[in-house]
Amino acid sequence: MFAIGAAGLLIRRNPLVMFMCVELMLNGVNISFVAFGADLNDVGGQISVFFVLVVAAVEVVVGLALVVAINRRRADATADDVSLLRG
Repeated sequence: MFAIGAAGLLIRRNPLVMFMCVELMLNGVNISFVAFGADLNDVGGQISVFFVLVVAAVEVVVGLALVVAINRRRADATADDVSLLRG
């Protein structure tokens, strides 16, 4: 999952798709944390996943606000159009 997200992040230029790829990467790491935690009979992996999900939720809120701001200026925006936000 992490590799697919990383490939999508490097290939795609649409900001919304890039955020989805970052979330895919984070979920791939989360699955690894839970699997290793279950294998080692440790709850630390699940606690780490909880905090990663909280940070990911904040990232989604901020990221979607930026994507909406970019798309209001230009409908076919790419990641290179972040400079449009300067005002």
